[in-house]
Amino acid sequence: MIALSGVYKQYGRQILFVDASFQLNTGEKIGLVGPNGAGKTTIFRLITGEEHADDGDVSVPKKLSIGYFRQEIDEMAGWPVLDEAIAGSGRLGDLHHELIELEHALGDAARANDSETVLARFGDVQSEYQQRGGYELEARAREVLHGLGFDDARIDGDVGALSGGWKMRVAMAKVLLGRPDVLLMDEPTNHLDIESILWLEEYLKGYPGSLLMTCHDRDFMNRVVTKVVEIDAGETVTYSGNYDFYERERVQREAQREAAFGRQQAMLAKEQRFIERFQTHASKAAQVQSRVKKLEKIETIELPKKRAVVRFDFRAPARSGDDVAVLEKVSKSFGELRLYDGFDFLIRRGERWCVMGVNGAGKSTLLKMVAGMLPPDGGAVRVGASVKTGYFSQQALDVLDPELTVLEQVQKDFPAAGLGVLRALVGAFQFSGDDVEKKVRFLSGGEKSRLIMARMLFDPPNFLVLDEPTNHLDLATKEMLVEALSKFDGTMLFVSHDRAFLRGLSNRVLVLGENGAADAPHAYGGSYVEWVARTGHEAPGVHT
Repeated sequence: MIALSGVYKQYGRQILFVDASFQLNTGEKIGLVGPNGAGKTTIFRLITGEEHADDGDVSVPKKLSIGYFRQEIDEMAGWPVLDEAIAGSGRLGDLHHELIELEHALGDAARANDSETVLARFGDVQSEYQQRGGYELEARAREVLHGLGFDDARIDGDVGALSGGWKMRVAMAKVLLGRPDVLLMDEPTNHLDIESILWLEEYLKGYPGSLLMTCHDRDFMNRVVTKVVEIDAGETVTYSGNYDFYERERVQREAQREAAFGRQQAMLAKEQRFIERFQTHASKAAQVQSRVKKLEKIETIELPKKRAVVRFDFRAPARSGDDVAVLEKVSKSFGELRLYDGFDFLIRRGERWCVMGVNGAGKSTLLKMVAGMLPPDGGAVRVGASVKTGYFSQQALDVLDPELTVLEQVQKDFPAAGLGVLRALVGAFQFSGDDVEKKVRFLSGGEKSRLIMARMLFDPPNFLVLDEPTNHLDLATKEMLVEALSKFDGTMLFVSHDRAFLRGLSNRVLVLGENGAADAPHAYGGSYVEWVARTGHEAPGVHT
């Protein structure tokens, strides 16, 4: 269906691809993996024709319809969310909105003279719309938007009033509603909560078309993709299996290649010794020349590229009192929406609470109240003795100085620390080489998140309050973070949509608003893994 063959691509001095080749066949679901900057997004742009290969061939059938979800959003304003989603859904969306315009034209007295022309066009458009299943489009649009976390009020509300994250969901709905032959999806889980991620998993698993995606959610990749294409140092390598298979197979292939490299090096050394020993012996001249020619023809095996994963031993925090945070008779409302009403909650030292709940149940509100960022309307929130709180959220990024580089920022924060220690710190969060000289104002949202986490964990508080800490983090950084926090000798309260994070760190579960925000919170005295096993849910209201 879509094939890249011998593709070469270069930007300035940076060579992205050298003889890169792979194929996306009808109905296949492929995960595209590789380190940051390897060229994953460039692959999408080559397929859509936004960019062109310097050499090689990118073959895309002309009649193939392609839907591309990217980490950028167009301007959205002026009409309801539902209409915005339908507008971008391809030919059906165009027909839908033309019908609306034609209906208005038929009722416009000023256009009475062309009523016959308008009516004829209306009949043509309506016929095509019906043949393409257009009258089910609004129902499908609502279904998709519900799956992506929208309630009816928001669906019928002004798209221009949405935050950037919600607009990204609308952009995704547009692509899904178009039902293209091929879906290209660049980090589709970035702006979704766990309920929406689970819905999207099921949707994509049952999608009849082909899928090529990048994703930093291991569970999502494992459940959706059936093939993995790795890009690294200009090369593409295909693995027939899910992400876990890819990791196992990659390690096995590396071991086999290292063994083959060792055998070849031993053989080359032996042949070289023979040549050096007998090159001046006339009786051995023919043998020497034969072996020289043999060595010239041998294709040397290179050692597999090892990805540098920087480990960092984070300091142990000071011990806090046994009662870390106490909420007594807490109430909190936003307008008519009552999130908490007489809520009692105790967090004890060493507990790691993951907070679960449907959209609007009050997860972030709870974390803000516990961290002292938001006062309750009634009741009291108290932090215990010797508790030092560290709060992370996507809104906390403005604590960084935009004019400093990454390295200058941590030097400012920790002036007594050595340069080598600070480089190791930021290196653990994927800042290496020239990255440490980038100014904060040029960092992406994900890079800023990594820098905030690095600063927080260098001198860690004994109580971590984390609101979606893994947003925009790649798999390597997530795994490093889970490993570091699993050794954290403190207390945690966190919200996350990443199931590996939930499984790896929680030992308590607090469920908010399982059937709506009005439901009383329910505390479960076990880990996320135990909660899933007991309830049959991976998220409130979502059955596995």
